[in-house]
Amino acid sequence: MTQASARHILVDTEDQCTQLKQAIENGADFAQVAKENSRCPSSHDGGNLGTFGRGQMVREFDEVVFSAPVGVVQGPVKTQFGYHLVEVTSRQD
Repeated sequence: MTQASARHILVDTEDQCTQLKQAIENGADFAQVAKENSRCPSSHDGGNLGTFGRGQMVREFDEVVFSAPVGVVQGPVKTQFGYHLVEVTSRQD
């Protein structure tokens, strides 16, 4: 089964998500941005979600994690929880 590792930042608005993505693309550290802005408990670990398989995350999140290139920040990704920036840190079959 394909496994992936990812980290994310979860915020309430698409606008905030877009602003944070721009900051990261301009050189801000993903983990630091997660610690300062994400409302997910994973923020304490820089947004790190660990390793998981297909179907373990909500559908919208799953689709991004198992199709996006590794190391490229994706988003905003809207789910029932809010808006995410997602970075796949590794993926293996």
